[in-house]
Amino acid sequence: MPADTETLVRRAGIIKAIRSHFDDLGFVEVETAVRIAAPAPEEHIDCPVVSAFPPAGTPLTYLRASPELQMKKLLAAGMERIYQIGPCFREGENGSRHNAEFTMLEWYRRGADYRDIMRDTVELLSVLTGKDAEGFEYAELGVREAYLRFAHWDPWEDWDGDRFDFDMATRIEPAVKECGGFVFLKDYPVQAASLAKLGGDGAEAKDRFAERWELYWDGIELANCFTELCDPVEQRRRFERSKEVRRTLGEADYPLDCGFFDCLGNIGSAAGIALGIDRLVMALLKAEEISAVRAII
Repeated sequence: MPADTETLVRRAGIIKAIRSHFDDLGFVEVETAVRIAAPAPEEHIDCPVVSAFPPAGTPLTYLRASPELQMKKLLAAGMERIYQIGPCFREGENGSRHNAEFTMLEWYRRGADYRDIMRDTVELLSVLTGKDAEGFEYAELGVREAYLRFAHWDPWEDWDGDRFDFDMATRIEPAVKECGGFVFLKDYPVQAASLAKLGGDGAEAKDRFAERWELYWDGIELANCFTELCDPVEQRRRFERSKEVRRTLGEADYPLDCGFFDCLGNIGSAAGIALGIDRLVMALLKAEEISAVRAII
């Protein structure tokens, strides 16, 4: 059931407040392509194929799951602090907290890491909830600690991707929900790094981790943040590995965005985040279904 008019007015006010917050901080709002030629080949995220023929000479055939690759190209071109609010798409995602089309907020900062973005996020949430940023209450929970406490095994010692994903859904996320409030689940195994830089320099290889966190609010996953990997060789290696996994699973084999690799070395260092607007509005308005906060006509 689509949102009623009162909810849509309140949603518009939330998005207006987000824009005002980032504009006041000196971020530049950008708009990148919704139809793209090469999505990031993440193992369990599928992008819808555009049914209409693309314009001549432009093989833009997928609807984006995220504007991440395009926004990083803007960082490489010299932009320092950017944000975007816009539609994203994921094939086959439907449910009380999922929709095949949804609205994403992403922001990126050159010269920052995932801790800086955590502070950004706390500031934004304090504005949206009307709370003082200095006294804003949240918890940080390490992924390794979470698995040892709630799943009773160590992914760093004995990696099993299927078990990791299963226990995340059945043990870790329910435990995070029990904690209540805002919880940053941070520092992932290197096998779950995706586009994240590795931390733990100087540690043994088995103790390194991905500089990545996910944010939960009363058990609802809202955001995913990385210190961005800016090494084009390593990023290509990870994408090739993900493509192989996708082929093994019988999923679509996406082409690589070679222009993305070409630009990575020009960024230096950066961090960024993807935050689901629909889920954020759900949490702020205490809605039970994602359809209740979207205008679906």
